[in-house]
Amino acid sequence: MRISTRSQVDPFIVMDVMQAAAAAEAEGRHIIHMEVGQPGTGAPKGASAALTAAMEQNALGYTVALGLPALRKRIAQMYGEWYNVDLDPSRVVITSGSSGGFILTFTSLFDTGDRVGIGAPGYPSYRQILKALDLTPVDLPTSIENRLQPVPSDFADMDLQGLLVASPGNPTGTMLDHGAMSALIDATHGQGASFISDEIYHGIEYEKKAVTALEITNDAYVINSFSKYFSMTGWRVGWMVVPEDHVRVVERIAQNMFICAPHASQVAALAAMDCTAELEANMDVYRANRAMMVTGLREAGFTSFAPPDGAFYVYADVSSLTTDSRELARDILNKAGVAVTPGLDFDPVRGHQTLRFSYARSTQDIAEGLGRLKAYMAAR
Repeated sequence: MRISTRSQVDPFIVMDVMQAAAAAEAEGRHIIHMEVGQPGTGAPKGASAALTAAMEQNALGYTVALGLPALRKRIAQMYGEWYNVDLDPSRVVITSGSSGGFILTFTSLFDTGDRVGIGAPGYPSYRQILKALDLTPVDLPTSIENRLQPVPSDFADMDLQGLLVASPGNPTGTMLDHGAMSALIDATHGQGASFISDEIYHGIEYEKKAVTALEITNDAYVINSFSKYFSMTGWRVGWMVVPEDHVRVVERIAQNMFICAPHASQVAALAAMDCTAELEANMDVYRANRAMMVTGLREAGFTSFAPPDGAFYVYADVSSLTTDSRELARDILNKAGVAVTPGLDFDPVRGHQTLRFSYARSTQDIAEGLGRLKAYMAAR
């Protein structure tokens, strides 16, 4: 049978790295995982307990497409607690992870061929989902001077129908402050384009709180997830906040594409939101790992990067070492037993000279991995 042109998306290279690392482990090698953006911790204990109780009480069938009312209300409450934003729960839509949120967002906002700006480096699936929906991703090469975040001059007069930003960003961990976010929103609206804010790493910040687009405007789509701060990657549950007059639009699409997010995951997510002590204990690990990673990478010889404001990544320029980041990552895996991600996932043009290091695993693993990287670099 024929294969559609829209299906011809690029592979997610980090998944290939994971597969190579798994193959090495199957051969008996001990691999330190710095490639994947996944917390080393599981869901909060209260989330698992709530799900166990719910399964004993009912069948956990379909929910309404917009999600459990109690979960939507609790998320809206969180915006008041975290950002002092008074959010109507009716604007919250529960999704099958942030990935489901992106599909709903792009489908509701854009028509075939529309041009959507994304910062480069950036999360690779933005580009591939846009392509699969017959939309046109427009890479906006960012600079180290702007901490690898887009600025309005990057897309002036580019005839975009949308702009997608991420703060804290993946792979960089850098954030937009209130002024920078406001400038991007104003410039986007000035072009008559839609503004989308990926806030999946909110909660994982180190020196200051991340800014939500909802502090600045109601005329935006905000996407978030329980995968990162709430440590629930495999549960596939997230949310989006949309303008009031877009709720029914998104609801109709969600009804047909997804029916609903998994009921079980929604029950667990609701309970996870009140597991503050456990979640902040995870943050203590990330803080320690961040400090260790920033120092350790520099000591090893990876010196060109913007220290992360949030998330759990360091994105390093390795142009002094290689012009083929995929081959360098392969060599590090083979010789040092450390899995890292080549930058080609995040920036197709400049990513051949960058690597992403994740410090989401245990502090013990990060320390061991840094020791191996130092030995590897010393032997080059």
